[in-house]
Amino acid sequence: MNFRLPLPLMAFLCVLPCLSSAQEDQAKAEAGGTGNELAVLATPHGHHEDVPEKNLKLLLQPLTKGELGVEAQAWLDIVKVKVMQVSEMTIKAGSGSAEQLVHLREAKSAALARFKLVLAELGAKGGDVTEFMAYAKAVGGAQVDVTDAAATWEAFTGWLVAKEGGVKWGFQALKFSAILFIFWIIARFVRRVVSRAAELSDRFSELLEQFLVTISFRGVMCVGLLVALGTVGVNVGALLAVIGGASFIIGFALQDTLGNFAAGVMLLIYRPFDVGNSVEVDGVTGKIDSVSLVSTTIRTFDNKVVLVPNRNVWGQVITNASASETRRVDMVFGIGYEDDSNKAKAILERIVSEHDMVLGEPEPLIQLHELADSSVNFICRPWVNTGDYWQVHWDVIKQVKAEFDREGISIPYPQQDVHIHQAG
Repeated sequence: MNFRLPLPLMAFLCVLPCLSSAQEDQAKAEAGGTGNELAVLATPHGHHEDVPEKNLKLLLQPLTKGELGVEAQAWLDIVKVKVMQVSEMTIKAGSGSAEQLVHLREAKSAALARFKLVLAELGAKGGDVTEFMAYAKAVGGAQVDVTDAAATWEAFTGWLVAKEGGVKWGFQALKFSAILFIFWIIARFVRRVVSRAAELSDRFSELLEQFLVTISFRGVMCVGLLVALGTVGVNVGALLAVIGGASFIIGFALQDTLGNFAAGVMLLIYRPFDVGNSVEVDGVTGKIDSVSLVSTTIRTFDNKVVLVPNRNVWGQVITNASASETRRVDMVFGIGYEDDSNKAKAILERIVSEHDMVLGEPEPLIQLHELADSSVNFICRPWVNTGDYWQVHWDVIKQVKAEFDREGISIPYPQQDVHIHQAG
């Protein structure tokens, strides 16, 4: 007896399994899964174990927290296998297995690095990575019995030649040094350019030139340091964020230094003095030797070096004896009341007019100025170039003394007449 189903019923029975499978997949997707709970990146059979780290970062970005949890567990299993292999091979150390041990440690380090990338992505998306990170930290170091000299030496030499050990760090150090050297060359070139440009400009003082040259060199080197750190894997952004977050504490701790820094900038901008100027600042008299962003160095006329904080310089009265091209030499000469004042004035005029360093414009001023207690005082005020000030001062005093002695004009010293009246 032949039994035949109706054609519509046979078609329904054929489609039913497909519908059931589609419903299951939809239910898993709604539950937050992928429909396939196997880790697609960490599966050894899929040859993703050696995926480059930069590619792995890109592959992890689209995954959800649930998917990343599966990935983390899969990578954990891979790391466990690698750690077990290293442990077993370490037990056999000394039996000609050093080269194989090196390769196993490299594989372990590579797997551990990728495991940490998965954990970082999982943590960023709200996953709990505490236990995973604790395990990664625990197995991250090399387990070596330091009491076994042979095993320790073998582990050390193995680390030196390992791609993820000495070779990697040696290459990183070489790359770091090479980048710093390149930026040092660039910094020297920039410093030379800035120095040349500052020399050609009349708008910059020598102090400002020194500051620009120094800051240009150090600025380029700071950029080079950041680039070098970033190249060898240091998270420069996080480092800058930490410094920025601690800026308040740093500013509070260095408030005096920051005050000196601000005053130093003001000194460089407004230029109240320059290198070599004779100044009097905060009770210190001498010539400006240099100015940094923290202090001003003054060399006194007896060759002592005094460092004055910039806050004290900018906050005090600054007397600059070298700011003008010409200066007036102020001198006072006294003669006795019995001496000829006209003759004394003529001598002073002749001495001043015959001196080569005295300027004709403005004209010297020589006048009888005061009838003092013990003398008749003349003021003598010739104008000279700033650099000739003290030479003219010394020459005129010396000649006046000689001429007054020759002409019989006295130079009185302080005296007091006592008149005694006898009573009686």
